[in-house]
Amino acid sequence: MISAEDHARLTGAIREAESHTAGEIVVVVAEQASNYRSIPVVWALLGALLTPWPLIWITNLSAARIFSVQLVVAFLLSLFLSWPSRRFSLVPRFIKRTRAREAAAREFIGRGLTRTRGRTGVLIYVALAEHHAEIIADTGIADRVEARAWQEIIDALTTAIKNGRISDGLFEAIQRAGALLAQHAPPQADDVDELPNKVIVL
Repeated sequence: MISAEDHARLTGAIREAESHTAGEIVVVVAEQASNYRSIPVVWALLGALLTPWPLIWITNLSAARIFSVQLVVAFLLSLFLSWPSRRFSLVPRFIKRTRAREAAAREFIGRGLTRTRGRTGVLIYVALAEHHAEIIADTGIADRVEARAWQEIIDALTTAIKNGRISDGLFEAIQRAGALLAQHAPPQADDVDELPNKVIVL
């Protein structure tokens, strides 16, 4: 996913960016935002609910038999659709986007970005399978930077992910986020490095 060489390059980019700002940048890369384990069950239950209709019209099966067929259909569909690649392909796009945003919010809180001294933490989150990128800025910087500026970075990073250029995309995103932080949260004399300067891979 990200080579050791790229890890070193991205770590250097974070350190360089943070040397010009009081802000903190944390980068998290997840192979997938969610396991989506409930999705096969939903599709299996839907299939089971639809099963009786053709059976009622073309067979003389009793209600008890039809119910038994429903149970078998639900079990087999759930088993078949639980294979990871099939499961992921069944997930609607809006659910993928929602799960990725929820995962980013959890990482933002869990990685301590709400606890920096000046509330100037910025999370760059990537969910590779979903081709989704998210940037969350804490209150100390979010109020100073227009949402459009972050969105431009997200759009460029998302394009890089889709083109298989994850490391280059992250490098550019770190540089651009660092430039915004340097402009709106300049370094202070008593700055300390509060959060890890590395790419966290989940």
